[in-house]
Amino acid sequence: MTDTPTPAPAVGQIWQDNDPRGYGRKVRIVEIDDTHAVVEPALPRGAGHLRAKPGRRTRIRLDRLRPTSTGYRYVSSPA
Repeated sequence: MTDTPTPAPAVGQIWQDNDPRGYGRKVRIVEIDDTHAVVEPALPRGAGHLRAKPGRRTRIRLDRLRPTSTGYRYVSSPA
């Protein structure tokens, strides 16, 4: 088993929420500053839960973009 290092967060990457309450939520990084990443849902607008607000952007601290139980795990790079 090889442990590949988690890449540094970059615009366009897809990350998945590890919190079981997030139901596997995936987010795309759209902007990065010194301490936070601005993300939006990686699903197309209107897909997913009926009451979800499609396209809503939120900020996540960069130190949470790591594969722990309360963090996020890297899924894919920009397409």
